[in-house]
Amino acid sequence: MVDRDELLHRAAGLVPALRERAAHTEELRQIPQDTIDDFHASGILRASQPARFGGYEIDYPVVLDIAAELGRGCGSSSWCYSIWASHNWLVGMYPEKAQEEYWSDSADVLSSTSFNPTRAKVTPAKGGYKLSGRWDFSSGCDAAEWAMLGGVAAEGLRWFLVPRRDYTIEDTWFVSGLRGTGSKDIVIEEAFIPEYRAVNVADLRAGQSPGRSIHGSCNYLIPHTTMLSYTLAAPVLGMAQGAVDTFEEQVMGRVTYTTGDKLGENPSVHIRLSEAEAEVHCARLIMKYDGEEVFGQARRGEMPSLSQRARCRRNQAYMAKLAVRAVDRLFEASGGHVLFNSNPMQRFHRDAHAASHHFGIHWETQAEEYGRVRLGLELKNPGRI
Repeated sequence: MVDRDELLHRAAGLVPALRERAAHTEELRQIPQDTIDDFHASGILRASQPARFGGYEIDYPVVLDIAAELGRGCGSSSWCYSIWASHNWLVGMYPEKAQEEYWSDSADVLSSTSFNPTRAKVTPAKGGYKLSGRWDFSSGCDAAEWAMLGGVAAEGLRWFLVPRRDYTIEDTWFVSGLRGTGSKDIVIEEAFIPEYRAVNVADLRAGQSPGRSIHGSCNYLIPHTTMLSYTLAAPVLGMAQGAVDTFEEQVMGRVTYTTGDKLGENPSVHIRLSEAEAEVHCARLIMKYDGEEVFGQARRGEMPSLSQRARCRRNQAYMAKLAVRAVDRLFEASGGHVLFNSNPMQRFHRDAHAASHHFGIHWETQAEEYGRVRLGLELKNPGRI
């Protein structure tokens, strides 16, 4: 039987290969086919995919745990895994006909995404919408057969499910971190999107998506915002754990050139390592607590309060903040050799910082909203909670 522990075991088994391919992944500026094949063969992309369409339908936090495990080896690979696996959860929230179309050819289909609606043009059409525009930061788009794109219709924000034949990819991804994610631009001149391939984001936020009545899993009973941005934070946690592992491996074999003392016997090294590992541990516990609380409520037929939802959004950003802090703490103590491309520590440092710039885990934004809720004030942007 494939369960959470088995999938985590399989993910751990992939880490050495991901670490070995990390530099090549950066050079390619997209995920290597060998890594994609490993993801499919291991079944980890099906972790929370609906059972009806070939998935294991395990509670969504398993995806987060897997992403954190993979991040120890390669930040870009972990990031794309997390994005692809999250879409196999999100597609299960769409109307039934859209799901049947999405998985019609294979249970191993992949989707990229860009939820930024600012450059999208949505116009009504008979039976659906006409969609045009440009969407940036579409991680994993080269391997994807679909794209999930945000756009504002007359009825409000929608996420449109668009097949590969209806869009082009423009290579804009020349960046300092997360180079291997291939987060390029999606461009649509004009595509018809039938109504059944559009989902109302307000319904997802309220835990009332069409998928709620299709699948029996608690994955479709929760407000999606309580878990979705953990999709972004979990890979950063993995990168931080990878930095801890790398620091431990490297520090014991080094000596200071001024005194010849063993670096691993330096008290300041012990303190930095201890604090960084504590930050990683705390970040992991925050994610675990929220997952257990949200899914426990779902099993009892309860919905999270506004305060709980705001706290989850705050925690997602704070978890990433803790992870980046841990990486910085160790990077600063790693000496000049850490700057060489051959040293994995510099990649963890660049990737963690790049990931932390995503608006979904932007600390000040989420912290302010939670503070407003605590003080009984109106939210500045209710659509994010």
